[in-house]
Amino acid sequence: MHTKRPFATIAAFVLPVFLIAASACTDTETREVIVEVEKPLFEDPPAGAAGFLGYDEQADKFTVCGNCHIGQQSEWETTAHADAWASLQASGHASASCENCHTDGPNGNPTDEGGWAATADTRYHDVQCESCHGPGETHVSNPDASQPLASIAISADPTVGCAECHSGAHHPFVEDWSNSAHSGVVGFAAEREECAACHRGQGTLEAWGENADYVEKDGAAQPIVCAVCHDPHDATNAGQLRFPVETASIETHLCARCHNRRTIPDPSSAHGLEPHAPEAALLIGDAGWFPPGSIIEDAEIRGTHGSEANEGLCATCHVASFQVNDAETGEFLVTATGHLFEAIPCVDAQGIPVGGDCEVSTAARAFEGCTGSGCHGDATAAFSALTSGVTAVEDAAADLLAQLETVDPNLDGAGGEIDAEDPTFTAAEGAFFNYNLAMHGGDAVGSAVHNPFLVEALLLASQTAVENEYGVAAVRVDFDRDARIRYLVDTARNH
Repeated sequence: MHTKRPFATIAAFVLPVFLIAASACTDTETREVIVEVEKPLFEDPPAGAAGFLGYDEQADKFTVCGNCHIGQQSEWETTAHADAWASLQASGHASASCENCHTDGPNGNPTDEGGWAATADTRYHDVQCESCHGPGETHVSNPDASQPLASIAISADPTVGCAECHSGAHHPFVEDWSNSAHSGVVGFAAEREECAACHRGQGTLEAWGENADYVEKDGAAQPIVCAVCHDPHDATNAGQLRFPVETASIETHLCARCHNRRTIPDPSSAHGLEPHAPEAALLIGDAGWFPPGSIIEDAEIRGTHGSEANEGLCATCHVASFQVNDAETGEFLVTATGHLFEAIPCVDAQGIPVGGDCEVSTAARAFEGCTGSGCHGDATAAFSALTSGVTAVEDAAADLLAQLETVDPNLDGAGGEIDAEDPTFTAAEGAFFNYNLAMHGGDAVGSAVHNPFLVEALLLASQTAVENEYGVAAVRVDFDRDARIRYLVDTARNH
């Protein structure tokens, strides 16, 4: 005997009521009569279901949970999770070993039994609410007694959450993410409220307007886990991302919400003479100190990678997926998901991206982020373009640093012309910021990739500014800096 809730559904019937008037004329009045109909909370699940309820109306993909959580139900219906079973069957390689990740059951939550895994009942097709939140029978029967919350944590032992399914050779999202910078928590930054929006997973979700409860909401700082960037309930954007990446606008781009910090000097900050996360602004030519009187205008030199032709901006290069096969046999090895978030990641002897640091060469790194989009013909061409940009930026940066060391031998140490503690902003400080922008990350690779034209132009303009302000000549006295800057501006415009 299944549990019932009285008057769970209210049905409205329109009944005609006939009125006989004194004039013998007959009129029909339409009146709405409310008829209350009992409906069960849910159909009793089969034996062994362990509290998993699954679909209420399978043909319409309406879950038992959706009877109350209407908003989440309507959003979930548009996601790939709602078609997980059909997509598996249509894949051409469906097998029993895949089914638990395409159904409602123990995968994705702390339980280890029930649902499809125990019953093979079709009511558990697709990745439903309970896949992440756990079995719902107790909550539905007594909503005040329990609140099944999903977990956003990603652990090294992938037995719960996204990791339990989004892993393995064919879709190693979690393995790649675990080797990325997003997987680590920068402790001191995560604890500072002004930094939490980008350095604590919970803080990012809050900053982006996500107020839903989840297991770790008030717990220890989480890194930038899957659920920070991906919305489990909403497929408005590709990949169920919370904000789009298929846009050349950094105002709306997902990555730019964090990778667009301290892009210009900040005299009020002790760290204000160093950029923090300037990548997005570099792409559109909006980063750096523009020396007064120079021929460079803010946002005039937009990088090739930041042009309208690269609609995905950061994601085109940094989230490039590709298949790796054995070089000798041609057999499939792994699908690189791009979730290392590195444009040219280091690879192992088999060519599998592994993250970390290594030499910049076509042998040590994968260049699919450069070639897969069709921007560069092959890895050699991409490497050649990178090398050219890095060399130009490093040469200009070295020349500027030599000038600055003459102006202030302590550079950013206390006292002198370069002192972030002194509220008076100087030309030397602006030039020093541009030097740090060029060498952000310890070398010129990042700045040369994001916008070599802008960075080199800023360095050359800074050399002129330092020369004019302090009388310290640039190293290359026979070099026509203005002509080179005009060339860089024209090249960027025509690229």
